[in-house]
Amino acid sequence: MTTRFARIVWFVFGAAAVFFMLSPLLLLVLFSFGRNSLASFPMRGVTFDWYRALFANQDFWVAFQNSVVVSLSVGVTSVLVGMLAAFAFARMKKRRAGPLLALLTVPLMMPPLVLALALFSAYAALHIPLSVWTVVPGQVVFIQPFVILVVYARMADFDESVIDSARDLGASPMRAFLTVTLPIIRPTVIGAALIAMALSLDEFIITYYTIGGGLTLPTLVWGMLRRSLDPSINALATLILIGTLGATMLAIRATRYRG
Repeated sequence: MTTRFARIVWFVFGAAAVFFMLSPLLLLVLFSFGRNSLASFPMRGVTFDWYRALFANQDFWVAFQNSVVVSLSVGVTSVLVGMLAAFAFARMKKRRAGPLLALLTVPLMMPPLVLALALFSAYAALHIPLSVWTVVPGQVVFIQPFVILVVYARMADFDESVIDSARDLGASPMRAFLTVTLPIIRPTVIGAALIAMALSLDEFIITYYTIGGGLTLPTLVWGMLRRSLDPSINALATLILIGTLGATMLAIRATRYRG
């Protein structure tokens, strides 16, 4: 009886914790479909008017295009550089690779505001005008370690004998990589790219300090919040949430190692 009671208590506690963490997101999605002009109960019905108003906003499409360009650029750049770095670390002894990997994770441990100010100062010192393209290297600095760690975790236990067999059969290093190594690690690489894109799509602080006068979806949300409490903000935030969660779930599925 005591064991059963303890299980019930822990279940209730866990359910309450999950509800507490997810309830703001659920309310966000709920109010994006409400007829109320303010996020409040009771709701007067369900409507898609706020999504129609969002899609009629030209700033949304500009921000959407910029977000797609930035996230794709960050994903491709992070994967190309991160894959090469992970290969290099995988060929090192663990006692040497460990400190270097720890050094690469420094941007992850820094407050995003400090990193954003550092990037802004660097661009100003080099007289580089801020634009959408200055956002990409700024986000790569923050996102790159995630990609390296994901790919390195797969390469750490990679069976090098399959590459040696391909080389013994006459394959060049490049051909061995394209026909043997890449097909084996392709799910991990795709998953790492999706993680990078999800993080890029959701990034606000670094983007805000390095984009200048441009817009991405997170900075558009910030601008709309400063002007008014238009419920179309909930619709925009819901779309960002769907994009981020969708890319993350695909990344988790892709990077799951199956042996």
